[in-house]
Amino acid sequence: MRYRPISPALLVSELTERITAITGRRRIAVGIDGAAGATETTELADALVDPLRVAGHAALRISANDFLRPASLRFERGKEDPDSRYTDWLDLGALRREVLDPLADDGSGLVLPSLWDPVRDRATRAERVELPEGGVVLLDGEFLFGAGLAFDLSVHLWLSPAALERRVPDAWALPAYERYEQEVDPAALSDVVIRVDDPKHPARFEP
Repeated sequence: MRYRPISPALLVSELTERITAITGRRRIAVGIDGAAGATETTELADALVDPLRVAGHAALRISANDFLRPASLRFERGKEDPDSRYTDWLDLGALRREVLDPLADDGSGLVLPSLWDPVRDRATRAERVELPEGGVVLLDGEFLFGAGLAFDLSVHLWLSPAALERRVPDAWALPAYERYEQEVDPAALSDVVIRVDDPKHPARFEP
C-alpha cells in the first residue's frame, strides 16, 4: 500500500473538501473508524466541525461510545472478553434508528446525539437535534464498518500490527481488533484510509 505523508491540518482540509463535494443527499453521514484509545478518531471528527460550518454545513458530532449497550449486556461474559467487545458492546440498532435513518432523504432529520452514558450506566435522556438540509453528522468510534451502517463517507484510521499492539491501552482487546481486520478488512471498505502509527505524522493511502 502506498501512503502519502500529510499534516493533520492538510488532512482536515482535504476531508472537508471531500465531504462538501458530496451531492445528491439532503444530509450527510460521515463515519470515522479506528481502535479506541490508539487512534485519534475523536480529535479528527472534532477538527472537522468548524471547517464544515465555515463551508456552510451544519455539523453534529456524535460518538459511538454514547451508543453502547448497558453494562449488563456488554459484560455478560466478563469485562475483558474480546469477542463481546467486537460483537456486543455497540448498539448498532440504536445507531441506525436514532442517528443514520433520520438522515435518509425521506428521514425526519431529527437525530439523537446520545443514548447511553456508559460511566453511569443509564440513559442520557438527550433531546433530539434537528439537522437542517446540508447538515453533516460526524460519527466516530470503533468497529463501525462492515455492520450495515450507512455512511456517505467512511474514514478509517489504520495502525500497523506492531503499532496496534504498542498503542492499544486495553491489551485484552487486541484479539477483537485482529478479528475486525481479518473478517471486515475496514481499510478495503473505506473511502479514505489514514495510517496513524505516528499520530503527529499521519499518511494518507493513495490508491
